[in-house]
Amino acid sequence: MFKVGVDVGGTFTDVLLVNSANSEFFTAKVPSTPSDSSIGVLNGIEKACELAGVDLKDIDVVTHGTTVATNAILTGQGAKVGLVTSKGYGQVLQIARSYVPGGLGGWLYYQKTPPLAPLDCTVEIDERIAADGSIVSELDMEKAKLSIAKLAEKNVEAITICLINSFSNDTHEKKLRDLVQEMLPNIPTSISSEVIPEMQEYERTITTVANSYVRPQVENYISNLQKEFDNRMDGASLSILRSDGGLATATSAMNFPVYMLMSGPAGGVSGAMWVGEQAGFNNIITFDMGGTSTDVALIENGHALVRRETTVGDVTVRASALDVRSIGAGGGSIAHVPELTRALRVGPESAGAEPGPAAYDKGGAEPTVTDANVVLGYLPETQKLGGDMAIRKELAEKAVQKIADALGLTLLEAAEGIIKIVNEKMFGAVRLVSVEKGYDPRDFSLMAFGGAGPLHANALGALTQAWPVVIPPGPGILCAYGDATTRLRNEASKTIIVNMSSAAGATLAGEFRTLETTAADGLNASDGDASQAIDPDELTTQYEIDIRYAGQGLVLTIPVSLEDIGKGDFSKVSEDFDKLHEQLFTFRIDGEKEFVNLRVIALGPKSQLELASSEGRQLGDVVDAVLSDHEIFHNGEKHAAKVYDRSLLKTGHIVQGPAVITEMDSTSVVLPGHIAQVDDKLNLLLSPV
Repeated sequence: MFKVGVDVGGTFTDVLLVNSANSEFFTAKVPSTPSDSSIGVLNGIEKACELAGVDLKDIDVVTHGTTVATNAILTGQGAKVGLVTSKGYGQVLQIARSYVPGGLGGWLYYQKTPPLAPLDCTVEIDERIAADGSIVSELDMEKAKLSIAKLAEKNVEAITICLINSFSNDTHEKKLRDLVQEMLPNIPTSISSEVIPEMQEYERTITTVANSYVRPQVENYISNLQKEFDNRMDGASLSILRSDGGLATATSAMNFPVYMLMSGPAGGVSGAMWVGEQAGFNNIITFDMGGTSTDVALIENGHALVRRETTVGDVTVRASALDVRSIGAGGGSIAHVPELTRALRVGPESAGAEPGPAAYDKGGAEPTVTDANVVLGYLPETQKLGGDMAIRKELAEKAVQKIADALGLTLLEAAEGIIKIVNEKMFGAVRLVSVEKGYDPRDFSLMAFGGAGPLHANALGALTQAWPVVIPPGPGILCAYGDATTRLRNEASKTIIVNMSSAAGATLAGEFRTLETTAADGLNASDGDASQAIDPDELTTQYEIDIRYAGQGLVLTIPVSLEDIGKGDFSKVSEDFDKLHEQLFTFRIDGEKEFVNLRVIALGPKSQLELASSEGRQLGDVVDAVLSDHEIFHNGEKHAAKVYDRSLLKTGHIVQGPAVITEMDSTSVVLPGHIAQVDDKLNLLLSPV
């Protein structure tokens, strides 16, 4: 049985082919195909199979992190959405939360993005449900038919049904969905009571509308990919990575694509947790630098921090996501000197995969971070990107010379300036997930991956003091590792507002058990294939409660024990909430607390795949891994260095900096005054001498 993990990046598509019987890995890296990312996916799988000598039909499972939903929102190329809401709430998206970003004068320049569901495609329905779920006004089906007919005339491509207080009673929403499916059978319909059955009408509406906005594109992409798998791989099953780091079946991903908006970045964090668990690192700051962007996240005690909101562009939806912060700083980020300020800037514009950095010799002429690394010697000209893409140093020098001329610097000084600026930008992102959340980076290890991450890992370690810096095997494809090794995951939630002092433990436990069944059913029945149902004994269930101080608008999510809740013992959850509130906001309040939302997370079986070790590698001295003498430029000086082949390094080897360590999918730099030690899982551990 072979399993494939695929991660689609802005520049490269990474593929990991795994023999499930013995955990043997084969990797491939191919250029991404932005016009149709499925082409790059199939090209990568074919290349990995060719390298491994495996037939496509031997593949049983494909897990995939995709940016299709993300790109639909960022580019504004989603579906034309019709919104069906309660009478009096037609302008819910226009009013939103009346938030204007920026300072006090932000309104002077703020241009609000048009709603994902335009007002002329919004209809109001005569009905009303109270907050307690009782029906105040029955649904007028005859008027509803006329309203749906109006949406049909607008040629909408997807429909959202979001009625006031439907989180407490979904009867009217389900009746309207049946009506829409009867009148418009080919239009995908999303109802808020299934997508996000929680209070707050705006958050529920924008989340469900976003689900409809990206749904046709995601459905088309996944169904086409599954057809290709059926034809070429004899029906290999497809799973899609969720924003929260879990896996969803193909059917679930097509029905609820709003939970896939951060699918791409989540793969790297999942891979980092998998590596950390096996290598003994439980507290990690992840540093994923690719060709277009850099993603950072924080893992505490083996678990990544999770946000209850996902933001893509100007759109914020209520969907759980790993707390990944992204900035426009990658290997393809373009350096420039504005005429007005004459100060060096790097990014966020990127050369991307087409044409790419100048050094790739694919038509790019603008100076990029990758070109600066080539000029400084951090990325040797002998390195073959992805195993077969050559690097042209003279083209990189020609591009970076533009910056040198504009600033009156030497070529090497200009290149180092580019690298230092992009390093500081990435350090700022690390502060967002650590210092600004009450964590000290020095209490964590920095794990660097992505195609460009190991190039900058040592420098980021010096800035953060997060030692050791861990560079896992195959760092350029760690996101694909994450896709291949993560678990199936599903959530079920419910709003239940009650003061902690008056809450009944037995009632809450009963609600949790109902949600537990819903979450588990979502894992087992998504594709309707009973043969793939998960044994209940292999399921892991987690319980959470959203809590706030009485009168507060903000909620914090706290893990809870079902046993304690059932006994009515809320002392631990109360103390955990106070501690987290104090960590984030520096104070706690001695007052009443409220339970707001209950949530159950169902997890499938853990992956049995393991990291390789150096067992079986030929013994030898570290000098046997030296490929050539080399030279790098660091802190204004040239330094004699050596280039190493990482595949020849084994447990216990220590590489003295300055050095460059090459492998198929990435290149690691060890700066002067630092060493890289190989641990028993073949990770590189960088630290000061």
